[in-house]
Amino acid sequence: MASKRIFADVSEADITSAIIEEFNNMIKEYSRSDVIIVGGGPAGLTAAWKLALKGLKTLIIEQNNYLGGGIWMGGYLMNPVTFRAPAHKILEELGIPYKEYKRNLYVAHGPLVASKLASKALEAGARALTLTILDDLIVRNGRVEGVVVNSAPVQGMPRQITCLDPIGLEAKVVIDATGHEAAAVRKLASRGLIKSQMLGPMWAEASEDLVVEYTSEVFPGLVVAGISVAEHYGLPRMGPTFGAMLLSGEKAAEIAYQIAINRK
Repeated sequence: MASKRIFADVSEADITSAIIEEFNNMIKEYSRSDVIIVGGGPAGLTAAWKLALKGLKTLIIEQNNYLGGGIWMGGYLMNPVTFRAPAHKILEELGIPYKEYKRNLYVAHGPLVASKLASKALEAGARALTLTILDDLIVRNGRVEGVVVNSAPVQGMPRQITCLDPIGLEAKVVIDATGHEAAAVRKLASRGLIKSQMLGPMWAEASEDLVVEYTSEVFPGLVVAGISVAEHYGLPRMGPTFGAMLLSGEKAAEIAYQIAINRK
């Protein structure tokens, strides 16, 4: 045991109480948000960053225990990530170094991009619930008005030994940034409230333009961003390049902002 004390006296009970109290305070505060973003990948984090900068109460729902999604890896377990012009301008805004591999194609370090995006979103005021899955949507009077969520580890529990009810979190607008799952969109499609298509084969050049173009409100109160756009509209797959994720997230934030302020 150390003979010289370095840290102040704090008990285990104090540490536990601090965690529980702060978590409960966050859940209580964000049980009603301006915007809930489902999916903490590059599109979702960009949207959260831009919305929080505008002063909106923004909550990110992420099923993993980390933020960043697929941008940690650029493809085939390699972590350089590529961006086509003009998306490199957002890298500059984030303060992320990059290099030009060839004309209009830029490369950055995936872990740095992921961590910078997460840092910018959270520093701007957004909050995140990790290890949290989308169970359902709150739909009232023909519009999405929130999400129904549960703890992600519940998915691995046999149904015969557990029955853990989810909780509801309200929002003026929800953004589906869940990538290939298109989780929120699929919930509505399964009930026949919208029609959703299947992702097309890879064609990066066409896909990136179309993903940004089709980023939109697909049902009252529900905006799609990033790969969820391609999944919903049946657009070509873009593969391991991320410019459209950033620009789509930025556009989704603009759309969500207008919806949210008009519902105040």
